[in-house]
Amino acid sequence: MTQLVDIGSFKIGQGQPPFLIAGPCVIENEQLVLETAGRIADIAKSLHMPYVFKSSFDKANRTSIMSFRGPGIMQGLEILAKVKTQIGIPVLTDVHTEAQATEAGAVVDVLQIPAFLCRQTDLLIAAAHTGKVVNVKKGQFLSPAEMSQVVKKVEECGSRRIVLTERGTSFGYNNLVVDMRSFPIMRNLGYPVVFDATHSVQLPGGGGTKSSGQREFVEPLACAAAGVGVDGFFMEVHPNPDEALSDGLNMVPLAQLKSLLERILRICDAAKTKR
Repeated sequence: MTQLVDIGSFKIGQGQPPFLIAGPCVIENEQLVLETAGRIADIAKSLHMPYVFKSSFDKANRTSIMSFRGPGIMQGLEILAKVKTQIGIPVLTDVHTEAQATEAGAVVDVLQIPAFLCRQTDLLIAAAHTGKVVNVKKGQFLSPAEMSQVVKKVEECGSRRIVLTERGTSFGYNNLVVDMRSFPIMRNLGYPVVFDATHSVQLPGGGGTKSSGQREFVEPLACAAAGVGVDGFFMEVHPNPDEALSDGLNMVPLAQLKSLLERILRICDAAKTKR
């Protein structure tokens, strides 16, 4: 049994339909964010799929110091607040420090702990103390069973609003693999589990001064995760990924999102079991 977790007006977890976390990797500008959020929201509504918009105000772990990081927390949170009020959907963003967690927690619905920071105790505590949902991405360097200690850190702060996300495991240099055993192992920790289908096809540092990616493998991996059974899907989505300022090579083109989700949802429906 997994804990039911409230996000906005819907619940995720045991017996609930799969939900979607999606949006551009980084906030490039307000117009792109609002237009993309609106279009994804329409697609999700047509598929009766609960939806959380995702975009980052700062990408603090870019490969190169010259890479675009985002507009910063002040402008970024202003844009995310407009997504909430104008589009009417919950929003998620990454946080990297305790101060960011506290400030972003006053605006967003879900605070996301990046995979590289998933063991940072003070960051986890700060996120938990906001009372918002905390989505922790499993580190590329951790086994799924080791996420039990991450969960305990958040629980010790009195929070049960936890989501765990699989985003692949380091496999040699500049490569990731997804172990499908990860999903039932992490679900046994008692909380909803999400599959990050786009970061899982990233080739970290594979582009020299930036990460590379293989977006052609998003669909097969997402379909496999749907067959195993997950509570939600995380996908970075962009109207034109080849012109995106971050993670373009592993993002899903917006025009292809609906057909991809339709296939995934058919597999989820076929694979329904008592959990």
